[in-house]
Amino acid sequence: MQYSLSTQIIALAGLTQALKLVQTVARSTTVDKELLSTMLHSVAVVDAEDPLQIYGNQPANLKTGLQLIVDQLGDKPQKDVELTRYIVGVLALERKLSKTPANLKKLGDKLQHLERQLQHFSITDDNMLANLADIYSDCISSLGGRIQIYGQPELLKLPAVQHKVRALLLAAIRSAVLWRQAGGSRLNFIFKRRKLVAQAKDMLAQLPSSSL
Repeated sequence: MQYSLSTQIIALAGLTQALKLVQTVARSTTVDKELLSTMLHSVAVVDAEDPLQIYGNQPANLKTGLQLIVDQLGDKPQKDVELTRYIVGVLALERKLSKTPANLKKLGDKLQHLERQLQHFSITDDNMLANLADIYSDCISSLGGRIQIYGQPELLKLPAVQHKVRALLLAAIRSAVLWRQAGGSRLNFIFKRRKLVAQAKDMLAQLPSSSL
């Protein structure tokens, strides 16, 4: 995968966007279905020649994530502390995954099976969401360091909501893998923060006016 700042931004936008959807699903029964589909489909794109292919090959599909980068890393005084906590947690889980060959192999096998299933089912189908949730539980949660999700308790008790949350966390892990492959690290948030924000702003400015 391309080792560059632009690829890091694409990965970070995917990561923040997936986790923003986690927040939405945990608090509301209304969710942007196209955005949800984009993020869930990213899990099944394992070998992409271009990083944007992972997210439907459209920069506009990452608009929410790009804006979140500007808000979270820019000079805006109020930050979403919960979202930051989720980002840190996912990046930590991805590091554990990268150092656990058995889980990586298991994940790869399950994603190959997922690709075959997508020939017959929509990614947002209840059964597919349950499958994605199971993949997250089997390959990621088992590593330890589970992420505590905050939201409406009555919603978080529902199996359908739990499946969506875990499926989106799996999508976040997929973006975290891309972030690491592109050279992203915790130090980037300290020493390259302004460059990351500038790159995100540039990508937002290049989006068609109909997408803004």
